Amino acid sequence: MALGWAADCVTCHAQQAAAHQGSAHARSLRRADAPQWRSIGADWAFGAGSQAVTFVSQADPQHYLEHGLSYYAKLDRFDLTPGHGSSAGERYRTFDPSAAILRCFQCHSTGKLTVSAEGQIGVPQPGVQCQACHGDGARHNGGRGPILNPGKLSASAMNDACGACHRKPVPAGDDTDFSNPWNVRHQPLYLARSACFLKSAGRLKCTTCHDAHTGAAKPMCASCHAQPKHRVAVTGTCESCHMPAVEPRPGLKFANHWISR
Repeated sequence: MALGWAADCVTCHAQQAAAHQGSAHARSLRRADAPQWRSIGADWAFGAGSQAVTFVSQADPQHYLEHGLSYYAKLDRFDLTPGHGSSAGERYRTFDPSAAILRCFQCHSTGKLTVSAEGQIGVPQPGVQCQACHGDGARHNGGRGPILNPGKLSASAMNDACGACHRKPVPAGDDTDFSNPWNVRHQPLYLARSACFLKSAGRLKCTTCHDAHTGAAKPMCASCHAQPKHRVAVTGTCESCHMPAVEPRPGLKFANHWISR
């Protein structure tokens, strides 16, 4: 079986493949050839675009450039890329010991990356596709062989699996600054600290509240809190109070997964 969810997985799993096609995961990496982005002159666009898109290009055979301007959908304009102090951008050595730029590409794509003699990073499949989470489809052999089902993972194991790209929970004593609003975008990191997660006896995990293929949020709080007691009048959803959105900069918002009272 060749690596390619559209040609292979859809044969038996048409509904899941169609749902996934429109997900943020599937659109997390693509060529930066949309008309509204051409002024940047980039090779790659990172991010689904519902909030922002950051651009990356090969600068020379040894380096890649993360452009200093990102496109923010809600602002409908370009502005400084998160973490950048100027529009000049930041250069990454392709084979730096930290492998930072390679890790960026790996988390936003599917399959084993390659690097050509000219230093160009090769991406088998842009976006987080079926086999990024389910493993090598070649072993599945038309449904007759094993395939990874993340839905069967324990809550902690799923946190680690999703955390491979979204950042894993940290051990006790780690010096992570949980008051830093930029850290809120690391969902497994914060979920692992919440009482709901710790007291759920393993029932609360990423797919409890997020559809595995579309990524859409599901209102699941009532499955454990059928008759919550509030001391004040309540408006809005459970999440609006218990998982308030954090805005580390204009144009970006992230739900705080450290579920609070």
